[in-house]
Amino acid sequence: TPKGTCLQAVNLAIDIGYRHIDGAFVYQNENEVGEAIRANIAEGKVKREDIYYCGKLWNTCHPPELVRPTLEKTLRTLGLDYVDLYIVELPMAFKPGDETYPRDGNGKFLYHKTDLCATWEALEECKDAGLVKSLGVSNFNRRQLELILNKPGLKHKPTTNQVECHPYFTQPKLLEFCRQHGIVIVGYSPIGTCRDASW
Repeated sequence: TPKGTCLQAVNLAIDIGYRHIDGAFVYQNENEVGEAIRANIAEGKVKREDIYYCGKLWNTCHPPELVRPTLEKTLRTLGLDYVDLYIVELPMAFKPGDETYPRDGNGKFLYHKTDLCATWEALEECKDAGLVKSLGVSNFNRRQLELILNKPGLKHKPTTNQVECHPYFTQPKLLEFCRQHGIVIVGYSPIGTCRDASW
């Protein structure tokens, strides 16, 4: 969106009562989102604890040594001391580096072998350090959730799984599995989606 549009949208959202802000590094607007949150706090319209901010760990940052620096960069960009929820955006990793969507010479995505359990352990350390209040995942199926839930030494289980969920794609089996394990489904595209052809 044009510069300033996101800032204006978040200010308006807070004015009319929105308190859950779903953000991500890959949206490339964390600076404006953070500016709006901080301005509303400074003006006394809200307190920090009134805002529930969700951030996301992008695919190029799954190696454990990249997890905390990535979250810390998000916090600096937002100008916040912590995020309320930090989720693994996708269960597969891209090749680490500066490219958000790394591709080879033929335009194919460059994937990276990842150990979701090692990534999760690095996230648990971020929670223990007070950088995040809750941990979650996004676009995880049952098998991928079980990898985390059955991880030896699990300290903090996923509190949420953000997935596409709406009347045309209800995901009843995944919803029931998550209910059984105390994982809240956060539905994106809640009134459906036009389905980008590249998906």
